[in-house]
Amino acid sequence: MEDIQGLTENVLSNGDVYIGNFKDGLPHGKGKYTWFEGTIYEGDWEDGKMAGKGKIIWPSGAKYEGDISDGSLHGFGTFNYSGGSIYSGAWRMNIHHGIGRKIYTNLDSYEGSWKEGKPEGCGRHFWSSGNSYIGNWKGGQICGKGIMKWVNGDYFIGFWLNGFRHGSGVYHFADGAYYFGSWSKGLKDGKGTFYPAGSKPPSLEKWHNFLGYDIDGKGFLSRTLSLNSEKEKALRRGLKHSFSERISHTGISNPGGLSNWPTWMDENWGLSDPSREPSGDKYSHVVSHTSDQGQHNVLPHNDRMAYEREYMQGVLIQERVKDYKKLLHRSKKQKKTTVKEAKKVSCVNFSESHRSFYLMLNLQLGIRYSVGKLTPVPMREVRSSDFERRARMVMYFPRKGSQFTPSHYSVDFCWKDYCPIVFRNLRLMFKLDAAEYMMSICGDGGLRELSSPGKSGSIFYLSEDDRFVIKTLKKSELKVLLKMLPKYYDHVKEYENTLITKIFGLHRITINGRSKVRFVVMGNMLYTELRIHRRYDLKGSTLGRFTDGDKPKDVITMKDLDLSYEFHMDKLLRQSLFKQISLDCMFLESLHIIDYSLLLGVHFRAPEILKTLLEPPATAHDHAGESSQGESTVPSKALMLVTHEPSNVTTAPGPHVRGGPLKAYSLGDSEVDVLLPGTARFRVQLGVNMPAQTSHKLVENEPESSEVELFYDVVLYMGIIDILQEYNVKKKLENAYKSLRYDPLSISVVEPHLYAARFKSFLEKIFHDLP
Repeated sequence: MEDIQGLTENVLSNGDVYIGNFKDGLPHGKGKYTWFEGTIYEGDWEDGKMAGKGKIIWPSGAKYEGDISDGSLHGFGTFNYSGGSIYSGAWRMNIHHGIGRKIYTNLDSYEGSWKEGKPEGCGRHFWSSGNSYIGNWKGGQICGKGIMKWVNGDYFIGFWLNGFRHGSGVYHFADGAYYFGSWSKGLKDGKGTFYPAGSKPPSLEKWHNFLGYDIDGKGFLSRTLSLNSEKEKALRRGLKHSFSERISHTGISNPGGLSNWPTWMDENWGLSDPSREPSGDKYSHVVSHTSDQGQHNVLPHNDRMAYEREYMQGVLIQERVKDYKKLLHRSKKQKKTTVKEAKKVSCVNFSESHRSFYLMLNLQLGIRYSVGKLTPVPMREVRSSDFERRARMVMYFPRKGSQFTPSHYSVDFCWKDYCPIVFRNLRLMFKLDAAEYMMSICGDGGLRELSSPGKSGSIFYLSEDDRFVIKTLKKSELKVLLKMLPKYYDHVKEYENTLITKIFGLHRITINGRSKVRFVVMGNMLYTELRIHRRYDLKGSTLGRFTDGDKPKDVITMKDLDLSYEFHMDKLLRQSLFKQISLDCMFLESLHIIDYSLLLGVHFRAPEILKTLLEPPATAHDHAGESSQGESTVPSKALMLVTHEPSNVTTAPGPHVRGGPLKAYSLGDSEVDVLLPGTARFRVQLGVNMPAQTSHKLVENEPESSEVELFYDVVLYMGIIDILQEYNVKKKLENAYKSLRYDPLSISVVEPHLYAARFKSFLEKIFHDLP
């Protein structure tokens, strides 16, 4: 700071003192301001405002030196907290925002991106114990993809959610063993493969590429800085806000209340040491892991062997030895396929891979345009004219851009939005915010293409946050949807608990004036933060209604003959469910729709008895793959119904879920929530978060042991899908003989009213009242 000695000292009536330069009666240039309680600012002033470079010292001992704008810490600077913590980096309006580094009193440190005072984006945290995390953050919590390294040599590469391992990943033990699998809320959940120490696991190169840096974080800081460079430039320019606090001939008002800042700045928001997180019902998220000592000693040393496992909320329910040669062959086969696909993409011609990529970009551009165009239009009731042929929104998107459209990297295309007012009102009825809808589908993360689960040959896309499914339609399906749309709108308006597919938009893309692709945007009925362990597509038929037994059951959608469970529900919940199913079937029957099915997702809660049956105390450590310190125990009560409390329930599974809370007979006919210990409290709705019980018979390994029947608590998610197949008399006659030969009630034979009756009859056999 420049020397300001020799300048006039102004003692104000309130006891404050200012020494420095003035301009038009206001502090301007260099100056020093001392508040009567002891806070001192020394630095630049502009028209009565603290602006530029400066230094602030508080009576508590806290100190800041750096950029200031309009009396706020804004730009870049270093803050020394009175407790000993130090933050050095970017600020926005008195909040850490941008790239910065903070060292805490306990010598923990965080370096990376901040947003609104909390770590968000790319960052790395080092604990004084030696543990570290490098990866993505959100709202001050570990969230996204990243690497956690423990001081004992273990590390985990994969996905995180709110501080928990959540999603796919690989856990590497210090002794050389690996586990590739999936996690849910910090617990192993689903299928995975364990490679004992001494074996040869697959390469981790794809995981490093997926993260964008290696396990030591090389390349991380430069990536973080490049991602935020533009934000930093914006911060350096400062703010240009009006400032009402002026200097009069009688004195100077308090510029910004600087003396209060250190009291509301949180000195230690930081994460606790991951080596000291407790286990138990709270499911610790960053606990120190010890290697599975003895596991690879119990099993024979063989670098050609691997072990396929299935877990349920941290409990090992199945394990079998897998031939490593087959796994290696499968890995090489996938690698060859990936290479071929890459070659396709690199071609100049309009290949299938290019086609799918262009369609995705075109779809995002079109939806962004349609939603943006409708947003300023006042809301109104839907009219009959809104369903007619002329109710279309059409726009041409040249690659170079136009007066109404942006330039883009796809090919020229024409966009058509069908019945935009109708679908805007439907989105409103489904409680879906327009901006949230647009960002989910059109955000920077893009769409993910899925392989078709059926025989239709349709292309499926999934939005980045999994809320929406986008499917290509045949021309005949488009006609059916447009024909049924008026009645569909009325049905949705009258029955807020309908289980029928939620439809949010209908669009067409025309490329080169010839190739036309039609899309429908639907809600993902299985969107939930809980892991869906089994998926079923149920029609109530037996003709070909089974799947390949060799495929993993936790990743495929199974069919009627694969279902080996019956579900027992609260009496009133089941009554509400079947009342709505009957209403929805009547609606589909009135439109002569057949071939629809119930998509059923099942989340299992492992019973505590599994631990004693499958993992005796003497060998539990060997089978788990991690110590008891590393995984939390399964709660004694898997789930329970509790009285509904709106203020306590989570907003999951998303904004496009409708309907009020349901009533339960077991709680005296009162509205209910479902409480899942260690996870969350959810509002129970039709088709969403519906609790039930089911049973499964388990045969123990010993010959003298008898079958054990285990009762699982489950959470069910369901909805009626495939509603675009009209009844076809000609098809019925052509296939009658063949179908009757194999299945008297096959899909191609039954009329709409018979199909509905069979569909409901089948569901009544698998859903029962609790005793």
